[in-house]
Amino acid sequence: MENIIVCENITHYYGSRLIYENLNFEVKKGKILGLLGKNGTGKTTIINILNGYLKPRSGECRIFREKMENLSPGTKASIGLLLEGHIQHTFFNVRQIEKFYRQFYPNWKAGAYYELLRKLQVSETQRISAMSCGQRSQVALGLLFAQDPDLLILDDFSMGLDPGYRRLFVQYLKEYASNGDKTIFLTSHIIQDMEMLIDDCIILDYGRILLHKPTDYILNKFKRYTFNSSATEIKATDKLWNPEKTGNTWELYSFSPKDEIQQILEPYNIANLKEEKLSLEDAFIGLTGKY
Repeated sequence: MENIIVCENITHYYGSRLIYENLNFEVKKGKILGLLGKNGTGKTTIINILNGYLKPRSGECRIFREKMENLSPGTKASIGLLLEGHIQHTFFNVRQIEKFYRQFYPNWKAGAYYELLRKLQVSETQRISAMSCGQRSQVALGLLFAQDPDLLILDDFSMGLDPGYRRLFVQYLKEYASNGDKTIFLTSHIIQDMEMLIDDCIILDYGRILLHKPTDYILNKFKRYTFNSSATEIKATDKLWNPEKTGNTWELYSFSPKDEIQQILEPYNIANLKEEKLSLEDAFIGLTGKY
């Protein structure tokens, strides 16, 4: 399967603070990949690097096989980019901004834009500058769907949206990618939305990728385990993630099955070992820690 995005050995700093070291990943054609990470792990930074807005200390990213610093006009027209709900030219109204943007995209589908905004009950004469943050995000997403790009890059696409509108956009995005020709790379702080949408998941830790797996694999394999033990310390390992004690009850996370966890914890004289399936948000906390 063709790789639409490839990042190789990306190292980047802000001043003396390391953001990534030798970051490597790819996004395959037809996939919806979600990038998750706590604040400050560099989710927006990698999107800016991908699009050539930032130059990393070292390494290279390619989109449609073209290097990030030298994307051709044709490739740029094939990318729909949303940076944290940002929309320019706020002096336009809804109709004017559509007429402005359509000049730059050969496959422009105005009907997709107006259909979405009608569902959202946004008036064509509303001025962008007078809109709320959520309404501006709605217009920005409508413009992206009208562009009909082969690759959508969405940074915090659900910012400012009400729950019903977020669910609507998830449905639109799933439909958009359903024929296998479109690729989506996105971030969001609302992990419940990501769970309904993404095929694959990258979880960023500070300075590195903590995990890159299919979403179904994480949901089916990664479990929370609780048990009683008088032990004062249980160290984290590659099979025991983020052990934490409250009173006499321990909690930890693992990809290992229950019988293996039972065996690993045998030296700690545990009792009442329980296994629990997780949502993607719970799995994220289990992998990255609560704090």
